Amino acid sequence: MLYFLVFIFGLLFGSFLNVCIYRIPANKSIVSPPSACPNCGYQLAWYDNIPVLSFIFLRGKCRKCKTEISLRYPMIEMLSGVVTLLLYVFFGLTLQFFFVVIIAFILIIITFIDIDHKLIHNRIVIVMLSIGLIYELVVRPVSLLDALIGFFAASVPLLLIAILSKGGIGGGDIKLMAVVGIFLGWQGVLLALFIGAVTGAIMGVIGIILKKKKRKDVIPFGPFLCLGIITTIVYGQQLIDMYINLINIPY
Repeated sequence: MLYFLVFIFGLLFGSFLNVCIYRIPANKSIVSPPSACPNCGYQLAWYDNIPVLSFIFLRGKCRKCKTEISLRYPMIEMLSGVVTLLLYVFFGLTLQFFFVVIIAFILIIITFIDIDHKLIHNRIVIVMLSIGLIYELVVRPVSLLDALIGFFAASVPLLLIAILSKGGIGGGDIKLMAVVGIFLGWQGVLLALFIGAVTGAIMGVIGIILKKKKRKDVIPFGPFLCLGIITTIVYGQQLIDMYINLINIPY
């Protein structure tokens, strides 16, 4: 029963994440006005806003103008629910769980805005910084030196790449990794960067092989960095310990 409630909690927040993903790039308030159809302006009633179920009952169309609703809306709601449930299974009903869920929600927002607009907004990075600092102070203490090194460990290499490639890396990616380095520390942020770079490279190659992408096409790096960040938060210490044990294996 508790697993179900946790999943519903994630679904409900997924609906809010959709609002953020749509409104933040447009510089609109995420609080008001209430959600409405972008085509006809029909203001959604509460029963039109039930995560996933409303999409099914409405058959993926606006109740008034019958314009098709993007499948991505219920997909993001489901993603939010599944991620919340998985984090609950990993952390249990703890203070760390709530902080990590909030960070995961922010990463979902960053991911889909970056996919749509190829940018990471400063105010989202500021929110991440605020939550990250509280997370560091309350849940996962990081030494001042570790946080300071972490601030520069991934952001400086990305900045150099951006300069040398003349814009190959966006400023939002650099700021995000600088902020994340403060609460993950230098080891954690480098691991997150490594995971993001490897998965990004793999997906880029797959896209080229399948002829979905060309070599010169711009691929948003933010989603891969977000994957690296959440993976590091959940499994980072295990992966770092595994690497240390691996390099210490005598041959």
